[in-house]
Amino acid sequence: MDNYIEQFTYYLKLERGVAENTLVNYLYDLEKLQQFLGSDVDMLHVEETDIRNFIYFIADFLAPSTQARILSSLNHFYNFLILQNVIENNPVTFIELPRQTRKLPVVLSVDEIDLLQSSINFDKDEGLRNDAIIETMYSCGLRVSEVIGIKLSDLYFDEGFIKVMGKGSKQRFVPIASSAVKKINNYIKESRSHLKIKPEAEDILFLNRRGAQLTRAMIFTILKDLTKIAGLTKNVSPHTLRHSFATHLLENGADLRSIQLMLGHESITTTEVYLHLDKQKLKQEVEKFHPWNNK
Repeated sequence: MDNYIEQFTYYLKLERGVAENTLVNYLYDLEKLQQFLGSDVDMLHVEETDIRNFIYFIADFLAPSTQARILSSLNHFYNFLILQNVIENNPVTFIELPRQTRKLPVVLSVDEIDLLQSSINFDKDEGLRNDAIIETMYSCGLRVSEVIGIKLSDLYFDEGFIKVMGKGSKQRFVPIASSAVKKINNYIKESRSHLKIKPEAEDILFLNRRGAQLTRAMIFTILKDLTKIAGLTKNVSPHTLRHSFATHLLENGADLRSIQLMLGHESITTTEVYLHLDKQKLKQEVEKFHPWNNK
């Protein structure tokens, strides 16, 4: 069995080009199924009933969204085995995805983002860097993995764009605001240039104090600390700035297709969540200002 999982791993990496985090999730999900079945049961001989029992089991402690992800992982694995002529039927094919309610993402107002940035301590060496990171994330709508991966060679400031490596190693060019360009240049000149940069990080834009590439966890920590200092009660993460970027664009008249391209969403359906946010705001405005609601 280990041999097939190893082949599946190569397939995901080389032919599907999945991101490292996605690959880890796939393998973790397969491990979960094997733990449920027991070490004496071969996953090659699993039937639809076994998968259903597995889903019933994990439904007691995992959210519907996680159940759906696990089913997706298993579906990819068994489809791969069919491609390799190892099995004839996919036991996941006729299993319905668990019903899930779509939670609206947390969004900050422009004033709240300003408050977040005003909480940065510029007396510290990392102040200029953190300011540039937040400005870039909000003005470009980037994922945290995309932010930490930005290279100096990805900056096309004369043209007003940066090159971003998105999910599945897909590149896209994203417009960058002049305010972000200014703050990045300031960080490069006043802060980054004074670091002792590690050889492997020479082309990486945002670095830690030791001259190495920042981690995803570090970006989360930076935002959590600033949120606390700013006194914001919302649950702020790097994705909150991405959601805020898209929502504010939509509120100011940008079309959904343009937002999809800038966010790097493969499907317009993913971007449509921001329509729900926009409708929610309209509903709140009517409830607040319509004269009959004050009766």
